[in-house]
Amino acid sequence: MTPQKKNLFERFANWATIATGSSAAFLIAISVIIIWGITGPIFHYSDTWQLIINTGTTIVTFLMVFLIQKSQNKDSKAIHLKLNELLASHQGASNRMVDIEDITEKELDQLHKFYVQLAELAEKEDDLTCTHSIDAAEENHTEKLNLLKTKPHYTNAHKLKSRKSN
Repeated sequence: MTPQKKNLFERFANWATIATGSSAAFLIAISVIIIWGITGPIFHYSDTWQLIINTGTTIVTFLMVFLIQKSQNKDSKAIHLKLNELLASHQGASNRMVDIEDITEKELDQLHKFYVQLAELAEKEDDLTCTHSIDAAEENHTEKLNLLKTKPHYTNAHKLKSRKSN
């Protein structure tokens, strides 16, 4: 994918996000606070002296909220696209999961309940590599478990387990 020409705000937002997340930015912020604290006695801890730090931090915080949100939106979109690509390219994955971020909270809760149930089914299996399709989880679980029960390692393990419990 070729990089597209970014608009001025996007270039500034990317630069500001990198710059403000650096060690240098943290050291500058600490230095400003130390200098402000040292100047307290000089200005007799006046209301103006306090107002300077309050106003400065308020303005910086206000502007940073927008930069952070822009950065998070971009990162979130990129992650969603990467996950959608993985879902679309995997044979066993459900395509219903693509763009799942657009469904309602109630629908997300229903899917969460499904995956909790799926996890409970997976815990009953001896094989960590078993997977389920969202469309056929119960059927797959039953088929795999029935097939597994015919395997010698399964029957031997259960015989050994029953001998230990007696």
